[in-house]
Amino acid sequence: MSILSPPTHSPLLLNTKTNVYSSSPSSLLPLLTFSSTRSSSLTLFSSTKSGNGLASEEKKILLERYGYDVDADDYFSQSSPKSKKKKEQQKTRRGKQEHEDPPEEPKTPRTTHKLLQVLGGTARRTKLLSPKSMDVRPMMEVVKGAAFDIIQAAGGCPAYLRPGRWLDLYSGTGSVGIEALSRGCSEVHFVEMDPWVVSDVLRPNLEVTGFLDDSIIHIVRVEKFFERAVQFVGNNGPFDYISVTPPYTEVDYAVLMKQISESPFIGEDTFIVVEYPSKTDMLESCGRLVKITDRRFGRTLLAIYGPIWAQKKRRSNIQKTKLQ
Repeated sequence: MSILSPPTHSPLLLNTKTNVYSSSPSSLLPLLTFSSTRSSSLTLFSSTKSGNGLASEEKKILLERYGYDVDADDYFSQSSPKSKKKKEQQKTRRGKQEHEDPPEEPKTPRTTHKLLQVLGGTARRTKLLSPKSMDVRPMMEVVKGAAFDIIQAAGGCPAYLRPGRWLDLYSGTGSVGIEALSRGCSEVHFVEMDPWVVSDVLRPNLEVTGFLDDSIIHIVRVEKFFERAVQFVGNNGPFDYISVTPPYTEVDYAVLMKQISESPFIGEDTFIVVEYPSKTDMLESCGRLVKITDRRFGRTLLAIYGPIWAQKKRRSNIQKTKLQ
């Protein structure tokens, strides 16, 4: 008849209950797990973790006393061949990934400067922000000034702009729409897809000129804006003015002008200002509107469409000016 041995305590101060670790995390011996059975034998399992503590020779003598295979000590203290192979494969994969996907260079922060200004009206001579980079190209001031002079004369009010609603497509800095507000326009819808331009350029320009409350900003591509026209502007009818100043190389003017002519944004009395590059054919009409003027400023051209009555009125005003 076998007699159960009392609970055994090791001289390493380890509890003999299963899965109990050393009281000192920095123990120099391998962590041991003891399993007591009904027999007098004692089975030990060693983890792969080793540390600093008892001398190597003393440790072996102590482990021999508990039936531990001292020849396996070196084996357990080192990584297994599979573990080594896995680490080497991970290093190889990391090396390949670094070789295939080099780290991205940090992007240069976008900055602004004040080279633009409002040309006329209540905010005249107010400086406006514009990006230093070439990804946003504002309308040249000489072109902008000529466009407003033509529209005002064609509308019968050479000194100011007839009150109305303005749609500024590809607005960028907002200089065209802000000019319209400064000269008497009642409301402007700005369409600009770049969030940074809106937050760091367009909105500050509206704040410094005091026109933020008269403005509605649509952060969306122009194509999407046309597709969801009613959603964006409601059923308020056509705009009185539309300015089109897109990046030259990124639009098809034939498609763009067709979208405008078929949209609910234009009416019988709408004026449309279009800036376009040379070697671009512009139609003589846009829907029910006719081309009032087509002028060149170096490599930049300016086309203005409007109602027939405005074309006649502008011609009349030009004749009066020549007679004077």
